[in-house]
Amino acid sequence: MPEYVIFTDATVDLTDAFVQREKIEILPMEYAMDGVTHTYCRDWTDAQYTEFYNQLRAGKVATTSQITPFVYASAFEPVLQTGRDVLYICFSSGLSGTIESARLVAADLMEKYPGRKVICVDSLGATFGEGLAVITAAQKRAEGADIDACAQWVEDNLQHNCHWFTVDDLMFLKRGGRISATTAIVGSALQIKPVMHMDSEGHLIPVEKVRGRKLSLKGIANRMKETAIRPEEQEVYIGHGDSREDAEALASRIREIMPVKDIYIAPLSPIIGSHSGPGTIALFFLGTQR
Repeated sequence: MPEYVIFTDATVDLTDAFVQREKIEILPMEYAMDGVTHTYCRDWTDAQYTEFYNQLRAGKVATTSQITPFVYASAFEPVLQTGRDVLYICFSSGLSGTIESARLVAADLMEKYPGRKVICVDSLGATFGEGLAVITAAQKRAEGADIDACAQWVEDNLQHNCHWFTVDDLMFLKRGGRISATTAIVGSALQIKPVMHMDSEGHLIPVEKVRGRKLSLKGIANRMKETAIRPEEQEVYIGHGDSREDAEALASRIREIMPVKDIYIAPLSPIIGSHSGPGTIALFFLGTQR
């Protein structure tokens, strides 16, 4: 059975220990601010995350771009040249068209290297939610699954990867076209904090509107309590937009209302933070449904 390498995007916020242990390859992604393009590949210090989010707080605008075909080809082709295959788990097609570029490159490479495989799986997720798909892939590979069986298993279980979010500044959602300008202005004045999730097609969908930060965090925790599968056996993931204190508050709330194996907290990448803004809190876990 040919060996295969698992690739994913820099939007994934998995632990360094996991990435190194499971030999996961991370593709860099880019964002631009003040006309300067920056490359991000999960290699920032805490100070760099803080500086990025402080720039957003100061009114600077960050934009992101898709991974280019050149980056895909440069990463995948050397693997094929060694006689191994590629399993790529990609950022949600509901938020980016990146996977279409990847699939075009995959088709070209498989034609160039007959017998080799490049399989692209749409994670329908982002950040740790995309990471849950990668964790599943790594587990199946360790169990001896070939690339086809591994990819199929990941796809079959994507709807159990739950993503719940809240944001602190509605203007970032307005800028990204998620809500209207009127909704953002009125909601900000009333301290409305939306509770959102990633739906079955990988789109970010508002589910509930609550008044104030504490209620939005409680709302997220309650969603987990309703659907989590054996939380006492799970490692739960919380991402934050330079809002560690609120992330810790959410973790405490979760521990109050249900048993969990562990909770991992980390900053959200600038690729996600460019669109969600400072103060974003995101919760990821395995559930009966999204």
